[in-house]
Amino acid sequence: MKAEKLSIHSAANQTSLEWDFVNPEIVHTPTAIESINPLGIKLKYRTPKKEYIADVNKIQDAIRSGSVYELNYCQEFYAEAVTLDPVDLFKRMRQINAAPFSVFFKWQGQYLMSASPERFLAKRGAQLIAQPIKGTRRRLADEVADNVQRNELRSCVKERAENVMIVDLMRNDLARCCEVGTIKVEELFGIYSFSRVHQMISTIAGNVKEGISFEEILEKTFPMGSMTGAPKVEAMKLIDQFEKVKRGWFSGSIGYVSPNGDFDLNVVIRTLIYNSKAGYLSLQTGGAITIDSVPEQEYQESLLKAEAWIQLLA
Repeated sequence: MKAEKLSIHSAANQTSLEWDFVNPEIVHTPTAIESINPLGIKLKYRTPKKEYIADVNKIQDAIRSGSVYELNYCQEFYAEAVTLDPVDLFKRMRQINAAPFSVFFKWQGQYLMSASPERFLAKRGAQLIAQPIKGTRRRLADEVADNVQRNELRSCVKERAENVMIVDLMRNDLARCCEVGTIKVEELFGIYSFSRVHQMISTIAGNVKEGISFEEILEKTFPMGSMTGAPKVEAMKLIDQFEKVKRGWFSGSIGYVSPNGDFDLNVVIRTLIYNSKAGYLSLQTGGAITIDSVPEQEYQESLLKAEAWIQLLA
């Protein structure tokens, strides 16, 4: 299905939103074209590699102790004293990484430029739909090698275990908002190909309870399990303990609500946040840590998710 586009601009020109959406399928995109004319802005690493790997080991100790069984751990890349054109930068990103839930958002002097591939939650009539992502592989230019990557992701026991943990969590979240007996996993371990990565995405759906409000649905489902881990409360406590910066807008959600009450919300990932007044540029990425995680591989996955922005800037 061809994606449609929604653009909203406030009268005071303080807020703008661009949204590519499908209803409710996620489209596949071709491999990325090479970035052109990088801006010469080098992002710094907030967390040294040794410290990142040490943190993953400590998180696995917490998993062994029974505190959590999966944790989404993220790190920040940043730059200071930066001057740039956010609109132009977002357009450049769209050229090399046309993600289906991309967003450009401005609030006063702060800009959010998102190349998100992930839907948090959508409502279509009586149906509530969640599509968490867990499982990532790099896309390759060679078609045969790229298919090997795709098939390896599909069959990877570790990635499937991570994905099903979050599917189970989202089933429980949706059960708080939906009619009893209507929750179904419409697709388990679906593999979707975007410009730079293959992703494992599962789809959970249910019939929303009559009379439940948009605010109540968010209260019962936010934050999304794919960005916390499970169980949620304990995972968030550990996130506060291990991550070096507060997430802020990152791992939140942006979307739209239709007059009829339908809505579509993304997950704010693969996102550059720019404070034009302070000249501060921030990018956070991460992944799910489980007992089977290999710390070096988790670190490399975090870099892969940041790669498009890093290349475009530097």
